[in-house]
Amino acid sequence: MKAILALEDGTCFAGQSFTGPGEAGGEVIFNTGMSGYQEILTDPSYYGQMVCMTYPLIGNYGVNLEDVESSRIHCPAMIVKECCKKPSNWRSKESLPDYLKRHGIMGLEGIDTRALTRHLRIQGAMRGIISTADLTPEELVAKAKALPSMEGANLVEFVAPKEPYYWNGTGPVPAKMDGDLPLWPEKSEGSLRVVVYDYGIKWNILRLLAAQNLTILAVPPTFPVELVKKLAPSGVFLSNGPGDPATLKTEIGIIKELCELYPVGGICLGHQLLGIALGGTSFKLKFGHHGINHPVRDDITRKIEISSQNHGFCVEISNLDFLEQTHLNLNDQTLEGFRHKTRPIFGVQHHPEAGPGPHDSQYFFARFRRMVETGQVQ
Repeated sequence: MKAILALEDGTCFAGQSFTGPGEAGGEVIFNTGMSGYQEILTDPSYYGQMVCMTYPLIGNYGVNLEDVESSRIHCPAMIVKECCKKPSNWRSKESLPDYLKRHGIMGLEGIDTRALTRHLRIQGAMRGIISTADLTPEELVAKAKALPSMEGANLVEFVAPKEPYYWNGTGPVPAKMDGDLPLWPEKSEGSLRVVVYDYGIKWNILRLLAAQNLTILAVPPTFPVELVKKLAPSGVFLSNGPGDPATLKTEIGIIKELCELYPVGGICLGHQLLGIALGGTSFKLKFGHHGINHPVRDDITRKIEISSQNHGFCVEISNLDFLEQTHLNLNDQTLEGFRHKTRPIFGVQHHPEAGPGPHDSQYFFARFRRMVETGQVQ
């Protein structure tokens, strides 16, 4: 079925829908991973973004029940050069086209994804529309221009939980409550207890926090500090999530207070919010960092890591003398991590939990546990 991708600058690509009729819009970005499409689709950080996969063949190993990072798909569309309709893998339970159809997500193939990627690298990520119904380029471009910009967008409210929950190893479980106060999981007495602020968390982050023998209680983004005080956690963790961090004024105010009380660590959006709460600023990257092959230098160990990344914004802390850079992106020299010089506070911009991607950075979780346990960043 014929479909057109129209970008806000007037550029159009003609291809075919491999999921049937429909229309979808969002910010068009590219991801440089050769695999991991199921994790990408279910990563809440991709909410509102149509992902172009730069690798030419996508879907050859199908879809399974384990490789998900949340309970649903968050990308409005996936764009590929060629979609494999008949996967071959012992773990496969469903084809990629059937998976997308079941969730009502658009799939576009047959366009020159190299040309689209190059265009986005030169011009920057931009809004776009995919449609099988309206094939008039001028009308689609106008629709793309009418979409809200990612800059200034508060998207956390669309992916974050409304109520506190526990992590049971395979998924979230509603927390037991005493009025407005969630209770810690049973048999957690004496353990290191961590309150996790969920802005759109990937499940593998929760898996790896739990693997450090941390007792986890996840809470919504605006969970009050007064209730955190009643819970008396050992530390606080700030998760990844979508959208512009500068729009989250309430969340930033909460983090400012938490930093005065507890050891605090963050990943991706959590890292950005932590930086802003401490006095930094954020800005939008031209085309973002999306992939599972981005080189990062750990300035503490001087080792080079290959990292998984998914962010369109970056935080700037160079004017804050009480913070120090711990990680640097070697592609464009942007900040990938920082720590406080005197307090137990640190964060990283990339994704140490991978899902998908390499495991080079998973030491983050042991480092976080040591900070919570000792009150010092090591």
